[in-house]
Amino acid sequence: MKQYDKEGYNHILKYASLFGGVQGLIILIGLVRNKAMAWLLGAGGMGFNALLTSMQNFASQCTNLGISFGAVPRLSALYDRQQEQQLQYNIQVIRLWSLIAAGLGIAFCVVVSPLMNRFTFTWGNHTLHYAVLALAVAMTAITSGEMAILKATRRLAMVAKTQIYTVILTLVSSVPLYYFFGHSGVLPAIVIIAFLTMLVTICYSYSCYPFRFTFRRSMLREGREMIRLGLAFVLAAAIGSATEVAIRAFLNVEGSLDNVGLYNAAYMITITYAGLVFSAMETDYFPRLSGVANDYEATNSLVNKQIEVSLLLLAPMLVGLMTALPILIPLLYTGEFLPVVGMAQVAVLAMYFKVLTMPVAYITLARRLSMSYLLLESFYFVVLMAAIVVGFRLWGLWGTGMAIVVAHLAENIVVTGYATWKYGYRTTSAVWRYAAIQMSIGALAYAVSVLCEGWLYWITEAALTIVSTACSLYILHQKTRLWEALMRKFKNV
Repeated sequence: MKQYDKEGYNHILKYASLFGGVQGLIILIGLVRNKAMAWLLGAGGMGFNALLTSMQNFASQCTNLGISFGAVPRLSALYDRQQEQQLQYNIQVIRLWSLIAAGLGIAFCVVVSPLMNRFTFTWGNHTLHYAVLALAVAMTAITSGEMAILKATRRLAMVAKTQIYTVILTLVSSVPLYYFFGHSGVLPAIVIIAFLTMLVTICYSYSCYPFRFTFRRSMLREGREMIRLGLAFVLAAAIGSATEVAIRAFLNVEGSLDNVGLYNAAYMITITYAGLVFSAMETDYFPRLSGVANDYEATNSLVNKQIEVSLLLLAPMLVGLMTALPILIPLLYTGEFLPVVGMAQVAVLAMYFKVLTMPVAYITLARRLSMSYLLLESFYFVVLMAAIVVGFRLWGLWGTGMAIVVAHLAENIVVTGYATWKYGYRTTSAVWRYAAIQMSIGALAYAVSVLCEGWLYWITEAALTIVSTACSLYILHQKTRLWEALMRKFKNV
């Protein structure tokens, strides 16, 4: 293999491992919090938390003006050119617009809270709950602006520390509220978590770039380009958040809060787990893809390499996760959540399609084709909502898991087809080969989870996990210096 090819694989593997490791620690601490929440609040309490959290995310996505996305390219360019004066000025612009976004978030929550109460609940009046979320939404807007500053100026160590400290403080602050106040502690916990996240983030950001409040009319004009760039990203995220709200509202009205809690638990343990690998894409892969977006050959090479490494890293985790779910779910939550094992196991299959789709989907963002990105994202969410409605009514919670798989498969077909037609993207034979191997192992693992029980289940699933891991390690060894790095670490022990 050519040396530059091997270096490309090494780079992707390095940053996927780095950010994946940080994300893994965050998820581990988050799982401890989920366990405490499940024990103290039960499925109904977790469902209530899911409804409020999804509404908070929806309000944030509708009002944050795309600052977290739109601010990064300009700041990155100024930082790379070492234009310190312009960089300082644009940081002030971002902070001003973050305050504007915070104000919009407060107004949005207050205005829509009566509507959301009627839409999501069939009992009680929860208008005040949704209105109080305005505080969390406003603080999240400020946090997003400061996080964009840290990312654009390459303070990645600070970003990682911010995430780790935030999740620790979240655990320490929220669990006592659940213990002493039960369901009544859910809303205060959301607000306090948003406050602590903002506090930690601004401490790091202000230490690099101290806060100086300055207002000029030109700052409003300067922010328009940033907002235009992030508008499609905001709309797509808002549609996604609205879909999540609608799904949870549907499950609450059609079923119960317990159904919402069970669905949310399964969704978190499958989708969030895959975030170990996906977390590196926004931080490392997307900026590199943006740099070669107009070079078709370089784009194809980078996208296919990203798919290969991500798939090889993720596939063994997915088989292991599918195997361990009957133990993990009662361990991480409570025995009350065991009915959701079937849904979670089938939903794991969706992650194989997601890892094939995400690197390709980023091409549209890298080429700044905002409307195309918005339409593609909207297609996925429409399919997901329709599939969940049909799946839940026909097969209950297991049907929602299958709906997630169908939506991701449909998204993969459409996104890959569009990239092939629009950008001349071509999936390499290596990607097809590795996907065929690992997805076959995953499908077999799911079949075993349905058909086998007892020792036969555990022995067969363990064997499939080993086979998947061995395949990935062998291929990564061929494409990277993984084996040499592992041997050096072993010798130094």
